[in-house]
Amino acid sequence: MFIGEYNHNLDEKGRLAIPVKFRDELKGGAVVTKGLDGCLFMYPMNEWKVLADKLSQLPISQANTRAFARLMLAGAMDVSLDKQGRIMIPDYLRKYINLSKKVIINGLYNRLEIWDEDGWDEYKKKTEADSGTIAEQLGGIGI
Repeated sequence: MFIGEYNHNLDEKGRLAIPVKFRDELKGGAVVTKGLDGCLFMYPMNEWKVLADKLSQLPISQANTRAFARLMLAGAMDVSLDKQGRIMIPDYLRKYINLSKKVIINGLYNRLEIWDEDGWDEYKKKTEADSGTIAEQLGGIGI
């Protein structure tokens, strides 16, 4: 299970060190793709296969499902850890979220999120300010 928030730096070649506690889970490979809310999603290969299977079952006759499948699948890239525990983030994904040197890696149960530090700070401030309203809305589904 991935949890926590970690600060890392992107090097000049686009390599990002993955927190040590997550590396074993990613030894079998991973996929990085365009995420939501201004971040990238990173899934271990087994979790990616579950998501990709679900996406393949969506009806192609609906524009929203086609758009979401394109975002997730066409934007995806296989990655693997190098000997130093780094992954290479492709240029098109760095540009997608304006990824600079300072990076935040968040663990969210079955995936990691990769954020530019400024984007994460902005998102986190807004979400924390709205946390009471969010919690109230989630109460209706038993959380």
